[in-house]
Amino acid sequence: MRGAMSVHIDAQLAELWKHAADSIPDWLPTRFIEWLPVAYETAQLFTPKRNGRSNIYLVLLDYRDTGPGSLGVYVGMTSHTPQLRFEQHKAGIRAAGSVLKRGLELLAGPTAHLQGIRRADAANIEEQLAEALRARGLFVQGGH
Repeated sequence: MRGAMSVHIDAQLAELWKHAADSIPDWLPTRFIEWLPVAYETAQLFTPKRNGRSNIYLVLLDYRDTGPGSLGVYVGMTSHTPQLRFEQHKAGIRAAGSVLKRGLELLAGPTAHLQGIRRADAANIEEQLAEALRARGLFVQGGH
């Protein structure tokens, strides 16, 4: 799949989901994201110090109406599970406008190691991760 046009990859992923959805892990995105390896590499730079109840999460944002191939990412922090918090955003509950309007899916893989951490660590990591992703060329929302 590497080097293939994303249109073909998206169609192949859709077909895979149709036949094998129950066996696909939650952290695997449902579409091709060219910069996903960058998100993994960048998130791995952050290590929480202590256990707690806060979680860092990423949401894939769709800005393709503003230009070709324009996907962005939202960086957030929550005391809920990332999946529940994403569902809250999409339902308009304390929602960030970018996630409410443009949120496509939760990107659980890159931040899997940033779950169950202290709130103070989570607040710092959320901000620093957003800045680090911006520095790597990604369009980032959130991270405050």
